[in-house]
Amino acid sequence: MYKANEKRYDNMTYNRCGASGIKLPAVSLGFWHNFGDTAKYDNMKEMCFTAFDNGITHFDLANNYGPEPGSAEKNLGKIMREELSAYRDELIISTKSGYTMWDGPYGDWGSRKYLLASLDASLKRMGLDYVDIFYHHRPDPETPLEETMGALAQAVKSGKALYVGLSNYDGERLEKATAILNELHCPFIINQNRYSIFDRTIEHNGLKATAQKLNKGIIAFSPLAQGMLTDRYLYGIPEDSRIKTDGRFLNEGAITEERLAQIRGLHEIAKGRGQTLAEMALSWVLRDGVVTSVLIGASKPEQILDNIKATENVTFTKDELDEIDKYSI
Repeated sequence: MYKANEKRYDNMTYNRCGASGIKLPAVSLGFWHNFGDTAKYDNMKEMCFTAFDNGITHFDLANNYGPEPGSAEKNLGKIMREELSAYRDELIISTKSGYTMWDGPYGDWGSRKYLLASLDASLKRMGLDYVDIFYHHRPDPETPLEETMGALAQAVKSGKALYVGLSNYDGERLEKATAILNELHCPFIINQNRYSIFDRTIEHNGLKATAQKLNKGIIAFSPLAQGMLTDRYLYGIPEDSRIKTDGRFLNEGAITEERLAQIRGLHEIAKGRGQTLAEMALSWVLRDGVVTSVLIGASKPEQILDNIKATENVTFTKDELDEIDKYSI
């Protein structure tokens, strides 16, 4: 049976999530790619242990994470049951609903029917009584926003979620959703959006500024741009890379000569800061205090330890930021 490191909180930074009572670790662990049925269970366990032993108290999932969809939640459920049940109160566990999960008209988007049924199924897969954060995973262009937000509020009222979040919303829709959730007295605390040196959409669609104005947290996914903001592609595309072995989320066409030149330029800036490119990329996301946490994916425990080092230096000079912009915008 796993026994946690007694000094697990000593070297992690914890940031308050908006105006809520919750603090999140500056680095959180995502269960997107490497916790499905195709992954090795012992490696999944070791990644969870390494994360928690080093102060990562937040595990982030969604109903459709796998492959197969639902398998990441099942695997976490097994790890919780066999190894981590004694530490449930020290963990923030989040899940989401919004992408296609089952066949037919009720297994997708943002209806009350789908969200609440999905949450029940997620809790069953994980063997949990509640999740700490339940997200709507993506905006629904057809379901009234009031219905979707009402379902999130019901999740909290039922005791199946403590807080709620929104994912992939823009600033305008975030503001409207916040007004509804405030009327419902629903504890909405966080936005989950893609954000990296190479993808600054939230700076342009109002999400980052609106979240700051409304005092809501942000957790950034894909902060390493699917691995492009690491040393992995400095010299081309390795045969064992995700591009070669998977290709669903990053394909060979993304690694152009122009992109390689940007990666190499950023690598040199990171060297000047005494960081790896990955460490600098994560530090950059956290640089101004608006983003609460960066969400990392990992395929082995060593990567988690490397990513945690990013919290040691999140301060940038204006010259460094200007140089980074030259290789990214």
